[in-house]
Amino acid sequence: MRLLLDTQLLLWAAYAPARLPEAARALIADMRHDIAFSPASVWEVVIKRTLDRPDFRIDPRRLRRGLMENGYVELPISSEHALAMDMLPPVHKDPFDRMLVAQAIAEGLPFVTVDRRLAEYPGDVRLV
Repeated sequence: MRLLLDTQLLLWAAYAPARLPEAARALIADMRHDIAFSPASVWEVVIKRTLDRPDFRIDPRRLRRGLMENGYVELPISSEHALAMDMLPPVHKDPFDRMLVAQAIAEGLPFVTVDRRLAEYPGDVRLV
């Protein structure tokens, strides 16, 4: 099964694995799962790093390279995903998070997150 991870989980997996909740660690380690990431997560890192956010002082090129080298699968963004954002209820205003949820819904993928607000979206959103 393919799982789409939220940006926070990607950052923890890449730079602070000890911070990963045990449930997330188990999902990522399960060889039956393909772990996907979205370009929206890399874009979010680029934008928030440019804004000098202390929690995003990460080289986005290194992040992407590390994800790819560790077998993560990049899930391209399509216009179908953008249109799926239009169907989401107004649970969350962050455009990066909304795109991630829209991608997961459009692709029929479980979306794995640590954000309780994102867990309010419809679809297979797994709070870990």
